[in-house]
Amino acid sequence: MSPIRLDSFDVFAAIVRCGGFRAAALERGVSSSALSQTINALEETLGIRLLNRTTRSVSPTEAGQRLLDRLTPALSDIQLAIAEVDELRDSPSGTLRINAPAPAVDHLLCPLAFDFMETYPVVKIELISDAAVIDIVEHAFDAGVRFGKQLAKDMIAIPLGLPLRYVIVASPDYIGRNGRPLTPHDLVQHDCIRRRFPGGTLVSWRFHKGNDEMDITPEGRLTLSSAHNELQASLAGRGIAHVFDEYAKPHLDAGRLIEVLADWSPTLPSWFLYYPSRRLPSAAMRAFLNHVRTYEWVDHPERQSET
Repeated sequence: MSPIRLDSFDVFAAIVRCGGFRAAALERGVSSSALSQTINALEETLGIRLLNRTTRSVSPTEAGQRLLDRLTPALSDIQLAIAEVDELRDSPSGTLRINAPAPAVDHLLCPLAFDFMETYPVVKIELISDAAVIDIVEHAFDAGVRFGKQLAKDMIAIPLGLPLRYVIVASPDYIGRNGRPLTPHDLVQHDCIRRRFPGGTLVSWRFHKGNDEMDITPEGRLTLSSAHNELQASLAGRGIAHVFDEYAKPHLDAGRLIEVLADWSPTLPSWFLYYPSRRLPSAAMRAFLNHVRTYEWVDHPERQSET
């Protein structure tokens, strides 16, 4: 058997990951024909076909999938070794890509990023708002933000921000026309502003008071997909909204909204920033993680008194 270039395996893995020669070529900055030649040479040397090729798709053969399953950890270890060498020379630079739900971007990542960019002017940051739970490695993100129960076991996670609290709010006009709910059960008599996740699931509202806990899937004429729109609808008197207190606080302070069922609103654990355990963080990512750990979050006085 002729000697095999190690980068041929990396090319093979990239083509499978990207779903084709063209996408892999764009990722690597080379031509599709160059990648095709590399794969042809690899298959000829191994004496077996690794990829099924059609005009529309590329997928691994059984032999190709077996090879890929064994290659993936090895390629990851090689990348870690290279990154450890780079660590000795690199200062924080490049681009950080972070995937997070919109509330975490609005109230946590934006303040962090703005402050971080003052200290590290050559680092670029991409904050992608996304409520769906995705594979951050597959989608080329450096990190993600989710609640602890949503994290994969092979991720390293650190707390991000302070404990959270949802508030139930409505406009003075709505309360004047429809009355004020006194218990969560009263919500069945009200027009609630519902939220639907990208996957189609309706968000349930959780309540806790003493030993009583309950989840309610609200009913209402209006269903939205973002907290900003829910807040907009509640300000317009279209119903009762369920939003994080950071969104509602300016409007509560100004009297544009009224909080209801405050004694039923539980405090929730914080978000978590997470990243792959098998990937050595870049210098920029390590600097950002340190920035997260040392950042001083300011809590609302009213929430401090509750906790």
